[in-house]
Amino acid sequence: MSYPDGMLDLMTAHVHSEVLVGREADLAQLRDALKRARSAEPSTVLVGGEAGVGKTRLVEEFCRTLAGEPVRVLCGQCLELGEEGLPFAPFAAAVRELVRAEGTAVLDGREREFARLLPELGPPPEPGDARRGLLFESVGALLERIGSDRPVVLIIEDLHWADRATRDLIGFLVRSARVPQLLLIGTYRTDELQRGHPLRAFLAELDRVRGVQRHEVDRLDRDGTAELLTQLLGVEPTDRTVDSVNERAQGNPFFIEQFASAGDPGCSDIPTSLRDLLLSRVDQLSEPAQQVLRVAAVGGTQFGHELLARVAGLGEAALESELRAIVAAQLIVFDPDGGYEFRHALVREAVHDDLLPGEHARLHGRYAEAIEAEPHLVPTGRVPTELAHHWHAARDHPRALVAAKRAADAAGGSFAFGEQARLLDRMLELWADVPEAESLLEMNHLDLLEEAALVAIDAGDHKRALSLTRAALCDLDGEASPMRAARLLLRRAKLLRNEGKSDGRAECVEAHRLLGLAPHGADRVRLLADLAHVYSSVDGEQASLIAQEAVAAASAEADLAATVAAEVAHGEVCAGRLPPEEALLTIMAAAERARAAGDWSSLMHALVAISDTLYALGRYEESAAAAAEGVPHADRVGVSRTTGVFLRANHAEALIALGRWDEADTRLAEAARHDPPGRLALPWVRQRAWLRLARGQDGAEPLVRQATAWLSKTFLQAENRLYLLDLRILQALRSGDLREAAEVARAAVAEPGVVEQPRYSWPLLATVARVAVDVGDPALATAVAEAAARVPCRHPAERGFAAQVRAELSGGVELWHHAVEAWRADGHRYELAVALLGLAEAQAADRGAAAETLDEVSAVAEELGAGPLLAAADALGRRLGVRASVAVVVPGVEALTAREREVLRLVAEGLSNSRIAASLYISPKTASVHVSRIIAKLQVTNRGEAAAAAHRLGMLTD
Repeated sequence: MSYPDGMLDLMTAHVHSEVLVGREADLAQLRDALKRARSAEPSTVLVGGEAGVGKTRLVEEFCRTLAGEPVRVLCGQCLELGEEGLPFAPFAAAVRELVRAEGTAVLDGREREFARLLPELGPPPEPGDARRGLLFESVGALLERIGSDRPVVLIIEDLHWADRATRDLIGFLVRSARVPQLLLIGTYRTDELQRGHPLRAFLAELDRVRGVQRHEVDRLDRDGTAELLTQLLGVEPTDRTVDSVNERAQGNPFFIEQFASAGDPGCSDIPTSLRDLLLSRVDQLSEPAQQVLRVAAVGGTQFGHELLARVAGLGEAALESELRAIVAAQLIVFDPDGGYEFRHALVREAVHDDLLPGEHARLHGRYAEAIEAEPHLVPTGRVPTELAHHWHAARDHPRALVAAKRAADAAGGSFAFGEQARLLDRMLELWADVPEAESLLEMNHLDLLEEAALVAIDAGDHKRALSLTRAALCDLDGEASPMRAARLLLRRAKLLRNEGKSDGRAECVEAHRLLGLAPHGADRVRLLADLAHVYSSVDGEQASLIAQEAVAAASAEADLAATVAAEVAHGEVCAGRLPPEEALLTIMAAAERARAAGDWSSLMHALVAISDTLYALGRYEESAAAAAEGVPHADRVGVSRTTGVFLRANHAEALIALGRWDEADTRLAEAARHDPPGRLALPWVRQRAWLRLARGQDGAEPLVRQATAWLSKTFLQAENRLYLLDLRILQALRSGDLREAAEVARAAVAEPGVVEQPRYSWPLLATVARVAVDVGDPALATAVAEAAARVPCRHPAERGFAAQVRAELSGGVELWHHAVEAWRADGHRYELAVALLGLAEAQAADRGAAAETLDEVSAVAEELGAGPLLAAADALGRRLGVRASVAVVVPGVEALTAREREVLRLVAEGLSNSRIAASLYISPKTASVHVSRIIAKLQVTNRGEAAAAAHRLGMLTD
């Protein structure tokens, strides 16, 4: 299919993201309408939505999906001139491009009639109703004639600007002409349809015609915003960035694009061009209406009528008159609770930012006074937050300080730690400006510092927490307040470790000493439990003693929460020192106690340890379930950026072992969006980097760099060093840099932690053994063998890697058989395929056996989407003179997985993503991901080209 030049301009003018996000159901509606038109049933779809929501982008994408199909596309646009504009403007544009493409012969001798649309065809006939009817008939006949051999899609953009003549011609085509094989798509802005707008009555008339359907394009949800930002920025946005843009843009794709193009999408300022656009409609209001709108903007995105009336100070009749004008301008709408809401939050923000400084402070003060006098004017539970906001904006520092304290307490009670931290920081800023602060708050400055530090940790702002703990410890006499000092020291030890600045040993030692001076009680038990957990990676023996001390201290206290915390800590420490099966029973019992007591914090810590231990034992399904159980609890208590990230990473790790890589990638993307601070990001970064390397995807290298940058930190735990060195070697192998791979491998095998961390040592040693063989380095091979002889081999995966190391270094069918059987016993799908590939190479003398083994490698690699592994299997098959029967390898292109080939068949049949999802029992989003990967792997630009490539390569005839 070829597009007229004007259509191509329209399709590319506003496109910023190559992938349409969150519109599968909308595309399905258009696709279904086209199917009806193919069956000679005229169809009309009227696509509505607010400005910027993506109506044009949706139509563009629909047209792209038609590439390669026998469909003719015509497009025209109404002009922003209303009733005074050029009559029939969109039809003139469509016919002009048709004539330009096919010549005047397409008009079938009716040039004189079409001269009414195209003056360049000659003088038009005399005006008159009869001539007008003849023009309508001519347009209908033209559309029927060019649609005799293939459907016609006629797109008319911006119907809200349509003149009367254009509406009449559309009405004729829809109601009277009913051209077979015609799909008419009209777009319009719903926020332009004020009362009395002529399009409102016209749409109501068309609603009664058979074959006409209205479809409104909604705003994107948070996930859609995150996906669109990812496409626009080229990287995974942080959770904070997504939340900021989602809250302000409210799912409007145009606004999201404006923030993304501003350089820092999470910044506080609205881009200038967008601000001017938002305020242009406000400027059209009368001055009294603008004043009411300014008062409303100070009240927030949503506001009640009574509160607005109190602050505005207008009579009821006058206020209602101005509100009616504002509602008619589509700037505010009624909300379900009987109040009002700005149609878009950015309009409120722009109006609020446009206030004069004195006006800003005065209006906020009036809001605060009104709410204090009549708290019922705002929703239940919002009073503390509203008062803190308005008094601070009014610059009344004493009242702002007290209100911030009340709001911070309320935020902490609902686990809104980020909001609580922000309010506490505000209190610290106000403290110096309020001489009577201590008496007003009934707390001293040290109390405030400590609380702010602890909340900053819960909120995940670790750099801020480091500054606050340092300030608090400088002001504190530890001997006089040992519990308080120990708590701060313990928090500081965690922060220092997380930033890679030290191991926190000195802080832990001092905290333990101070706890020896502290009075007994439940708080001391909980601190001992926490200390044992922190100490476990510094000194396991000492951590075990502290955990036992916590359990003993808990037995003397009648506090269930403290007892559970001690038991969980003891179980976690034991998990690293006892046989895992025995430790698992201990920690599971502790988790059950925490679950029964509703102690979600202790339960989360227990589930991290449980999922980790189950993974080590090769019980991957159970590991995934345990981690998944903990994620909602992390979200519930507000620690998604910390403990929640570990749970999501553990869940993903188990899913990777099970071969459910798409699900694992989704979990890792969720972890990434929470933007965990410091070292807490390593679990998701290194796993996602590994996954992209294993799949041969772009984007692996930046993630490897982000993760391995931690190798230069002053302090890094041994297990982190081992898996990061492994990642560096894998990246070097992927890029073909054997010299770099060998250099890192030689350093890695000499790491002291190799002998101490079997779980992470064995994967590293297997990778190093592979490098030693690839580069032909006998000294490196000897070093690997010597290290392997000293590393314990306890769990199924460790036995698999150990067998693989022996097979890599010594070769031979028997050793590779042992490695394969070890991985079959463990169940890790990818490592099994790697061992099978080694076995196939060892079976070179037996081509039949090698071909059978390669078939299994290809099947697993296809299932996982492991492109490099599939390519390696194909290369080995070619070298051995055998062909794997399962894999379909396109020269120069990554092979499609079995699932992707299923999806490709359905794409070739013309199914939308939602229809594909229904056919394969997957979600539309998953179907969209598959389609995007297919397009990338086949190196084409759209669905139509992908379908054509599939036919050309014979991929639909299997």
